[in-house]
Order: sequence, then C-alpha cells, then structure tokens
Amino acid sequence: MVRSPAAQAMFDDDAASRSAGIELLEADDGRAVARMRITPEMVNGHKIAHGGYVFLLADTTFACACNSHGPVTVAAGAEISFVASARLGDELLATAEERTRYGRNGIYEVTVRRGDEVIAEFRGRSRTISR
Repeated sequence: MVRSPAAQAMFDDDAASRSAGIELLEADDGRAVARMRITPEMVNGHKIAHGGYVFLLADTTFACACNSHGPVTVAAGAEISFVASARLGDELLATAEERTRYGRNGIYEVTVRRGDEVIAEFRGRSRTISR
C-alpha cells in the first residue's frame, strides 16, 4: 500500500518508469516496493534483460523510498551489482530500504529479486533539494 502522497505523486509524474511497466506497490517512511515484468523490448543481444532496465527498476524504487518523507529528494549517486540474469517474462520485485539519513543526505539499499532469487543489489545516495 502506498501511504506516502509525495512518493505517489512523484511516481505518477514519472513517464519513464511507467512506460517500462513499473508498478509502485508500497511507499512509506523510507521504504518502497515496485515490480516490473521483462518484455521483449527489454532483452539484449544475449537474450537476457538489459542491465539498464534492472537499474531503472532499482532506481525508481529508491526514488520512491527517499521521496516518501515528503521533501523533494534526488539521487546524488548510485551503483549496482548484477548477481544473476533476468530473462524474458520474468517478474522482478524491488525492495528499497533506508539505511540512514543525515542532514539533507541519505543512503538506501535496494534488492531486486525474481521470486526468492536475488538478481541485483543497488545502493543509492540521496540529496534533498529546495525547489
């Protein structure tokens, strides 16, 4: 359940994530869960999911978690480790959790899974900005 109006509003305005079929399932208090199914357009020349799409899912989930507090927050940096390949038709579930916030900064970890199998581990650094 999405309990954060700020995260939901940001996601609703995110055409890139929605066009990839990402669905926001949960967002509240520094945590978020999203899912995405791997479509034919997301498969690379090796017949596996292009890493950019796995990163997009993790980054979107990270964005929803760090914006769940309310103030506008953006990525200051991120890295991903690909653990296993995703394939056509796989449904991926990403779970983001806040590790710490200090001042205007935060650190979040996102695990992307296919069922019980870990596909990728993502670590993002956030920065709250003023508009």
